[in-house]
This record gives sequence, structure tokens and C-alpha cells, in this order.
Amino acid sequence: MAHRIGEAAGKVWRHLDHHGPMTASKMKKELNLAPVMVDRAIGWLAREGKLKQTQKGSTTYFERLL
Repeated sequence: MAHRIGEAAGKVWRHLDHHGPMTASKMKKELNLAPVMVDRAIGWLAREGKLKQTQKGSTTYFERLL
């Protein structure tokens, strides 16, 4: 399971690198991953300190950190 989440985290990381900040909902629509895997990947990257979370009103955006 950890291997699959790690692979999903890599896909999320690369997607944010190419497309810039976006919501989890948009990532779920654009990536060929199960929605729960996108959530787990975001958690994985956040725990590693590789994501920045920005709140604009009631919308949360994620962007990758270098």
C-alpha cells in the first residue's frame, strides 16, 4: 500500500509542477487516480513538507514546494 501511495504522490508532485497550484478536486478530475489515492498522496507530500496549502475563501489550493 505504501508503494502505491508513494507512486500517487509522485504523480501529484509532477502534476503540480507542470500545472501550478490547484484544488484537490481539480487534481482528482485531471489525474488518472482513484480520488482516495489523491487524498493519500496529498497527505504523504504534506507530511514530508513538500506542499504549500493556501486558503482563498472556502477553497484550498495546493502547490509544490522546492
